[in-house]
Amino acid sequence: MADDSPDCPPAAKRFIPLENNPEVMSSLVHKLGLSTKLAFHDVFSIDEPELLAFVPRPAYALLLIFPVSENYEKFRLQEDKDRDVYEGHGPAEEVVWYKQTIGNACGLIGVLHGVSNGQARDFIEPDTSLEKLVKDAIPLKPLERADLLYESQALESAHQDAAIEGDTSAPSADEKVDLHYVCFVKSGNNHLYEMDGRRKGPLDRGELSADEDVLSEKALSLGVRNFLKREEEAGGGDLRFSLIVLAESLD
Repeated sequence: MADDSPDCPPAAKRFIPLENNPEVMSSLVHKLGLSTKLAFHDVFSIDEPELLAFVPRPAYALLLIFPVSENYEKFRLQEDKDRDVYEGHGPAEEVVWYKQTIGNACGLIGVLHGVSNGQARDFIEPDTSLEKLVKDAIPLKPLERADLLYESQALESAHQDAAIEGDTSAPSADEKVDLHYVCFVKSGNNHLYEMDGRRKGPLDRGELSADEDVLSEKALSLGVRNFLKREEEAGGGDLRFSLIVLAESLD
């Protein structure tokens, strides 16, 4: 395996891939201990205001799901080339970032980034697996934090339960999937961060105003639209992508 590959070693533990489905993701985080006041929702369009109006606001986290293209990998390598490996930890850390070391767990890592950061963290119920996981993770450096997730039986059990709840038959844990998840969150300092466990650390994409959430036009311009523009300009032709947002529950 090349030194610049961010993928998990072949011998690493592997999970059944999560279905790209907001009900499945909501079930996972509720099992772990997020309040049912929040849930994940599909975002059917970022260009049609009447469809965007159906999404509850504020939006606390935005998951972008897309196929890992050759163009994306070139961009990732170029952007990460001169970056230092992130070593952030502790209560002063602006965002809690998780390095992915479990195979097929990018959906799980994306969901965890969403609930561990910004105002969404305030909705974690006390005395739950999720509260303990985040509390234990905060003082740890990224590699130790990754080990915490790797060894967590509560996380593995909740993921296993959620992975078999989808609308389609769950694939094997050994199956190679081409879809990847990244999560956009707003920090307490009003910065938009791109959170991806395959990168060297969290990526600060720019500043938002206090009243702008992760679905605001500025946040979309700093994040998702930049991604789509790169893919379109590269002429890859495979613009399969979807968006899922964490916001107030409709129930």
